[in-house]
Amino acid sequence: MVRVADVMTRGVRSLAPSDTLQLAAQAMEELDVGVIPVCEGGKVIGMVTDRDIVLRGVAQGLPAPTTALREVMSAQVETCLEDESIDDATQKMEEGKIRRLPVLDRQGRLVGILSLGDLATKADSYEAGVALSDISEPSAPDRSGTSAASGTAGGGSSSGMA
Repeated sequence: MVRVADVMTRGVRSLAPSDTLQLAAQAMEELDVGVIPVCEGGKVIGMVTDRDIVLRGVAQGLPAPTTALREVMSAQVETCLEDESIDDATQKMEEGKIRRLPVLDRQGRLVGILSLGDLATKADSYEAGVALSDISEPSAPDRSGTSAASGTAGGGSSSGMA
């Protein structure tokens, strides 16, 4: 049985809920990643993505240098254990439409991240393909609340006038 520990990425950087959007964005740039776990007391309490920073922070006018991650992070975090099978972890990813799972040890401490990329490069590539297709089911974007900033891409007019 292939375990999560056999394919996960180790040495994951985490941030505190009081750290800022700007610090998270800088860490993402430095590490060339799109997600960072948010930990408190050694436990994962959230995840913040580049998308969270943009949509929940910048788009809402929150100042990146002073806004805490707790204001934009996703607090409902699905995790897996390092000794779980890849099949079980992949099923969690598929069911939750999750591309990255924080990996915990039996004491609940963060020890890594399992990503679709890890599955594709270190595990059975067929399994990764199935997971990706299930996670990435196409859906139509909700354009009911389209802002003027969206222009023609969001169905608005290019001149800003309807």
